[in-house]
Amino acid sequence: MDDHEIADADGQVETTTNEEERRAHHAAALMLVRQYPDPVLRIAADPVGDVDGDVKRLVERMSEVMRQAHGVGLAAPQLGILRRILVYRVSSDGEIHSLINPELRERSEETESDTEGCLSLLGGDLQVPVERHVRIVVVALDADGNEVEIDAEGLEARVIQHEIDHLDGVLIVDRAAKDDRKTALRDLRLRA
Repeated sequence: MDDHEIADADGQVETTTNEEERRAHHAAALMLVRQYPDPVLRIAADPVGDVDGDVKRLVERMSEVMRQAHGVGLAAPQLGILRRILVYRVSSDGEIHSLINPELRERSEETESDTEGCLSLLGGDLQVPVERHVRIVVVALDADGNEVEIDAEGLEARVIQHEIDHLDGVLIVDRAAKDDRKTALRDLRLRA
């Protein structure tokens, strides 16, 4: 048992974590995430020099915010920090990866359109179809300062491209087709 479970009189395990608590954690995490039209979301982030203790703490903080917000990716500018750092995971319970100063080295010619949300656009409630490369190769530093090369495809490639866009001041509405962009921007104006 973990600290979210209790045993009832018959020895049955009952989970005390409920949807209300989940929503509360989600809302608290989203309070830390910059929301459109915050100007910081449109500014390109600066490269990280040394991967030091401050950078490692930032990666940990970003990972925790992403986890609490139930996101699959988060870039430092979304927390108002203009540094080229992103964290991501491919599933809600998947391992969290960090990429510092990521560079796309290869992109497949094949692209695919799929719906994306963003924690900075109505907390992820706004969904927009976005065309992305199906496969990419990215080179970056990890949280320990080691160079890593990731050959990603599918959802992993999509998430990495989305977060790198944040590092460049680009949002999913910028990548959407004209009609989808107009609809999304109207929704943002009405609901933001």
